[in-house]
Amino acid sequence: MNRNTTRRSLIKAVACLCAGMACGTLWPLRGVWAAASTAPSFPTRTVERGTFRFDPETGDLSWENKGREPYRLVVDGLVENPLELSYGQLRGLPRTEQVSDFHCVEGWSLEDIPWAGFSPAELIKRARPKPDAAWVVLHSLGATSFTPEGQSHYVECFPLADLTAPGLDYLFALDLGGEPLPGDRGAPLRLVTPFDLAYKSIKFVRRVEFTPRPRRGWWSLANSAYPVFAPVPPRRLDEPEPERTPYSERSGWPPISS
Repeated sequence: MNRNTTRRSLIKAVACLCAGMACGTLWPLRGVWAAASTAPSFPTRTVERGTFRFDPETGDLSWENKGREPYRLVVDGLVENPLELSYGQLRGLPRTEQVSDFHCVEGWSLEDIPWAGFSPAELIKRARPKPDAAWVVLHSLGATSFTPEGQSHYVECFPLADLTAPGLDYLFALDLGGEPLPGDRGAPLRLVTPFDLAYKSIKFVRRVEFTPRPRRGWWSLANSAYPVFAPVPPRRLDEPEPERTPYSERSGWPPISS
């Protein structure tokens, strides 16, 4: 699937209004990327309120009623070397290009999407996680339309070991189809998760937090049908999933809510 060249009641309301949003950004079209050199225009679904815009030319965020500020990616938590990285600094990290498939929880997929960015390993080696850091919680920019269990922005969580596991192909994406990520696709930064269902592919990443225990993601809080551990069903993959340990067998389980 991956060819490297290097989502009961708040709950009913959420489900009714947000059906189709769980996959984040991409519409049910298969194969549209194989011959495309730039990102085509097609409908987008998201749970964020759209209170900001990002300009890749300046690296600045423009906030509704708040003005402009430079984007910074914060890397903190259980690390020896906390980081704040500008957009330009992220672009200066060793570049990885990747073509991979995107699998929505609703059952559709997009094939052969060309992403580019940097490996999670590039952040990990610079931040130097402490020995009790076992999980990584990613936080998004902006506020969501609903606040399940008080969670007001999108979050997702991954085992630290998985983010650097050979074959799982996690990628922090800056580009899509040879151009900077557009806003509706997650600019300035999103995590690409080829072997996880697409609600795990968090957009608008602003913070990478290293923790000793997992945390439930936004959709897992909003609807119990969205598990924390969300591998793509094998029948939907073009190749076998690389072997990995279920989340429930890892250190620090069960997850906290927030």
